[in-house]
Amino acid sequence: MKLSPTRLRRITEDLALHLPFTSGQGKPIKNCWHFSTDGNAVDSMFDCDDDFIAGMNRIFVVLQYYDVIILAFSLMDTHIHFVLYGIFDECNRFMHDYIKRTSMHIAKSNGDRHKLEDVPIHHQEVDNDSYLKTVICYTVRNAPVGGIPFLGGDYPWSSGPLYFRRNGYWSSPRWLGESSPQGATAREYRSVMKTRAKTPGAEIPMIDGLVFPGEYVAYEIVEQLFRTTKAYLFFMCHSRESDVDSRGGTISRLSIPMQEMRQHRNELCREMFGTPGVRQLDSVQRVRLARALRSRYNSSLKQVARLCGLVYDEVKGVIK
Repeated sequence: MKLSPTRLRRITEDLALHLPFTSGQGKPIKNCWHFSTDGNAVDSMFDCDDDFIAGMNRIFVVLQYYDVIILAFSLMDTHIHFVLYGIFDECNRFMHDYIKRTSMHIAKSNGDRHKLEDVPIHHQEVDNDSYLKTVICYTVRNAPVGGIPFLGGDYPWSSGPLYFRRNGYWSSPRWLGESSPQGATAREYRSVMKTRAKTPGAEIPMIDGLVFPGEYVAYEIVEQLFRTTKAYLFFMCHSRESDVDSRGGTISRLSIPMQEMRQHRNELCREMFGTPGVRQLDSVQRVRLARALRSRYNSSLKQVARLCGLVYDEVKGVIK
């Protein structure tokens, strides 16, 4: 990601990148935030690869309207995480605009209107460089922690594949064997992005319809923050979920990946109620379904609540 000298100087000072590293001593930083949506609010935000590709490209489109720098992100099937640098109001507006446009995409693709209209959006202030490293690694590790069979650095719908790579390489499995990113013309850009907005440049690096994430993630800043690959791997291995939970983070421990559990849920719906999904079920039936899923597949309470469209805080004492 290209940053102007003025912007680079400002972020260097705010994130204390100019100060020497001292072992065991954190450095105060400012204008940095961890945003996430509530994974219990919806059963899915992205249903297939096409949805994820559109979601990735949407980041690039929305970012053009806000003075925000993305340090890390991860798009999960039920929720999203962003680690952002900028004034809080700008970062907050970016996040809400992204959710609004994602909701519009869902409505257009499958007719499910207003699905994300009331989805809770959480945020944390990140006030020191040690916690910034922790929350970046937490975001990158979100996929494998959630049971998705990818290493954090290879999960394609995140910034994970960008950090500490050779120049010009992005090693997500989806793109192995592909040539380096090719520039898209203004017409191609507008066609893929489904927008009439002015393109940010003459050519946008794209691979198979996907804007190269290095165009909108400041991965060089993240590498400067960690300083070495060894330090990055240390935080990847030692950052604990409780480190984020204790500061108001949102985490779910999943026993079986959500995509697989959706299939089991639908099969159980047909078996118990003769319907292909949960939309036709009332609250009592949904609780019965949640109990059955919990018993049969040893799923977490948060997972079965999410799968059955229930509010976790309301049913955690009912589902055993």
